[in-house]
Amino acid sequence: MYSDDSNWIYNIVLLKERDMKAYIDLLTYILENGDRKEDRTNTGTISSFGHQLSFDLSKGFPAVTTKSLAWKGVVSELLWFLEGSDDERRLAEIRFNKDRSELKDLSKFSTIWTDNADSQGKNLGYTNTDTTKTLGPVYGVQWRNWSGHDQIKDLLLNLKENPNSRRHILSAWNVGEIDKMALPPCHVMSQFYISQGTISCHMYQRSADMFLGVPFNIASYALLLSIFGSILNLKPKKFIHSFGDAHIYMNAVDQVKEQISRNPKPLPSLRFPKLNSIDDLKNYKVEDFILDNYEHHPPIKAEMAV
Repeated sequence: MYSDDSNWIYNIVLLKERDMKAYIDLLTYILENGDRKEDRTNTGTISSFGHQLSFDLSKGFPAVTTKSLAWKGVVSELLWFLEGSDDERRLAEIRFNKDRSELKDLSKFSTIWTDNADSQGKNLGYTNTDTTKTLGPVYGVQWRNWSGHDQIKDLLLNLKENPNSRRHILSAWNVGEIDKMALPPCHVMSQFYISQGTISCHMYQRSADMFLGVPFNIASYALLLSIFGSILNLKPKKFIHSFGDAHIYMNAVDQVKEQISRNPKPLPSLRFPKLNSIDDLKNYKVEDFILDNYEHHPPIKAEMAV
């Protein structure tokens, strides 16, 4: 199931099982049974509360195949989180592999966090220039510096030294700092579980944009789980994804209908360098994290509700 050559590990094997069909089924359920609701963005949603998906990473990497996944966006955002940065322009540096002085043209070098920085971040009074766009204490800040606590390093140490603990928690919902964040966390917390040489993750997401956001979130946490597995010499097993408010924005309904008309393709496999610690990530860039045999349908575009 896994290759173990000298430079690359974590080849999550390609199987014929089409594991992402459960995601398509949930889109269909929400369209047919969800409630029409207004929302913060004034876009309107079709919403349903309380769902769960489960992905077995031994059967393939859970990348959406009924449209294209913005894989470089997934990898760059996770690396940015794991750095603990609050600066959207640092995310752009990671994503485009350029110095921020070369990234001033936002028509070419924007990220999924640019609009949040230019709206909510700016309204909060944070620095907003061509080279620095502060977002406040968002995900990565909480992960790496929650009141002086580095949750990532503490979590990895505890997973190694006390694998049977039921306290392996990673949280971004810092109640005392919610009003300082350009965007309060949607994926609020996750729990990790070790058993028989494998590691699994269960993540709770309070607010889930099922068309644009959720495929991105699934891939992000599957990648995080795989990174933890590499560091701890454990095989990634299950990623369980629980949803609170699972919604489809009204401006994406036609796109969702197009997506659910497509048949999922076989899952790809993930390949990246062997990691011995979280600090090893500093030695790698987005292009070092590869989806092999990733076959997908054409992209489907929709506007992000901000």
